[in-house]
Amino acid sequence: MLHTLVAMACHGEDIRKSRFLAQAAPVETPQQALAFVQAVSDASATHNCWAYRIGQDYRFNDDGEPGGTAGRPILQAIEGQGMDRVAVVVTRWYGGIKLGAGGLARAYGGTAAECLRLAERVPIIAMARLGVHCDFADLARMKARLKELGADIEQESFDANGVTLHLRLPQVQLAKARLRIVDISRGRSEAYSLE
Repeated sequence: MLHTLVAMACHGEDIRKSRFLAQAAPVETPQQALAFVQAVSDASATHNCWAYRIGQDYRFNDDGEPGGTAGRPILQAIEGQGMDRVAVVVTRWYGGIKLGAGGLARAYGGTAAECLRLAERVPIIAMARLGVHCDFADLARMKARLKELGADIEQESFDANGVTLHLRLPQVQLAKARLRIVDISRGRSEAYSLE
């Protein structure tokens, strides 16, 4: 099972007089990931190397370090820690001692991996969206019974014939939610997919 971060996390290390600071955050889109990279990058640092993974979408950047010595090891740290929907920036302040290609890869990847290992994480639960139109009389019961399945109401709109709800719930609860909607409404309402 893949995990993401609960909140932003940081971890710093000094390696042969260079300072490495890894900062990681949960992200939902590539735009969020790039905004995070821009927000935490330090212009006074020697390098701000980064990587993100969001499902099958990923990117990494060596920011001037030799090719394959920074961004790729950070991405490998994300994958190695079983993470998804995560962006990591490792900032380096050069301390005067060259680390070599292998040393750089270990420093960037190791700092990123330790940051992710220490961070509070949460499993990624596949979510789905459903819509349903129900009578006013069924609304309170519908909301309460669907909440038991982990459903959140994203939108609620009223018309002359009742209420339309747009729900977001764990994908594993879809079948139960569909049955529950039919049961609560005594067959008058049926769920439909919003995706």
